[in-house]
Amino acid sequence: MDTLTKEERSRVMSRIHSRDTAPELVVRRFLWEKGFRYRTCMKSVLGHPDIVFRKYRTLIEIRGCFWHRHEGCSLASDPKSNLAFWNAKFERNVARDLEHEKYWHEHGWNVIVVWECGLRKKNRAETLATILHHLETFGVSASCHL
Repeated sequence: MDTLTKEERSRVMSRIHSRDTAPELVVRRFLWEKGFRYRTCMKSVLGHPDIVFRKYRTLIEIRGCFWHRHEGCSLASDPKSNLAFWNAKFERNVARDLEHEKYWHEHGWNVIVVWECGLRKKNRAETLATILHHLETFGVSASCHL
């Protein structure tokens, strides 16, 4: 049973955005400080990935554990009410993620998926180091214009 009124729940849900989320901003600031230049939410690429290095055909998807159902993660908790609606929504999100990843790979894109829980303070340094490692592996270089 929901503990909030319909109006309160609506107000809470209206504050959830699909871009410029806190985890996304952590990664973007980190990459910018390291000298990487990128595009965000490119409409010309299916799914509007969060971060795109077009020249290197590499993209970074930053996924919220709750919305994208990060398996085994405590942040991917189940809602207490309206389960049919939520389960259908989560299934659509996961299916869409798989479709986009398949498309990107088939069209020659390198894909890095970063989960929200990996950007929490205790895991952040390791996750950001892993992102750098993957970018180096894919040949993405920082192009600092100082």
